[in-house]
Amino acid sequence: MNSEQHQAHQLLAQAKSALFHNNRSAARRYAQHACALDPDNEEAWLLLAEMGSPHASLNYLTRALEINPHNQRARQSMHRAIHQLRAQPRPEWALADTRPLRPYHPAPRSRRSYPLLFMVFLLLCIAVTIWLVLPTFEPVIAYNLSAPRALVALVKPSLTPTPTETFTPTSTFTATSTLTPTPTATDTPTPTPLPTHTPTPKPTHTPKPTAIQLPTDTPSAPLPPSTVTLPPGVGPNERWIDVNLSEQAVYAYQGQVLVNSFIVSTGVAAHPTVTGEYRIYVKYRYANMVGPGYNLPNVPYTQYFYEGYGLHGTYWHHNFGHPMSHGCVNLRTEDAGWLYNWDVVGTVVNIHY
Repeated sequence: MNSEQHQAHQLLAQAKSALFHNNRSAARRYAQHACALDPDNEEAWLLLAEMGSPHASLNYLTRALEINPHNQRARQSMHRAIHQLRAQPRPEWALADTRPLRPYHPAPRSRRSYPLLFMVFLLLCIAVTIWLVLPTFEPVIAYNLSAPRALVALVKPSLTPTPTETFTPTSTFTATSTLTPTPTATDTPTPTPLPTHTPTPKPTHTPKPTAIQLPTDTPSAPLPPSTVTLPPGVGPNERWIDVNLSEQAVYAYQGQVLVNSFIVSTGVAAHPTVTGEYRIYVKYRYANMVGPGYNLPNVPYTQYFYEGYGLHGTYWHHNFGHPMSHGCVNLRTEDAGWLYNWDVVGTVVNIHY
């Protein structure tokens, strides 16, 4: 028996003693700590199953049977937990309509609709044909009424043969009109100085809106205070976690040096998060959380620091920065994973407003 198994055996004895004195919260805490130190201790899993709800007992008993499939005590407790679950009333969200669905048979399409569809298709084809052919028959109406009739006779036949030849004679007559607006071409020097002056003020004004719009994208944890006082019992180079309920933020410190910060969601007014100084006593990569009004399977990166209160990842909402939980500290899953790999069992968790 190594040191961890020996410590788990002592914690299991303390859990049984606390359960004998009707202190179920302390007994559950000692048993969970024993399971974390020695996951193959089936006696600790059976003790947790006796104190847990029927849903939680099934998970604990399943783990005990994985360790020892021939444990008769675990099998009897499993039958008892299943019987209790079946006797409980089903929640409102589970009272769904269990009647068999009627097979869907699409109504047969009436043959009377085929002529109507054919007429619609024919009208659509005619409209597309007119739209494509109409530009080739545009009348030539831009001519000078004071011009001699000989000019009009030359323009009219240009519609029937090829449009390429009709534009060549017109250019000869429009040459007279191009001579008159030649003075207007002298206006080109006036717009040239305008583009030279317009690009210069633009770079001076563009940086101002960008600096204002940057912080409005995603919420981030507020800045911690410049000076940090260590909680009682924390060494100058020890890692510890600070939970600020007013700011809805979590800070990871090593001594007085800030290592990382996260935006979180803590308990609502009806189920507030506890305040004070605690220590992480057990860590689970995945944990099932069952309570009044919620049933959350496989909650990632769960770390309990006081009874059923813990820090864990969250996959059921993204409204971080606002109170949303039943008392736990909800983090983004990636942030909870970072914190899970950074701290250890026994890390101080300081919670305050």
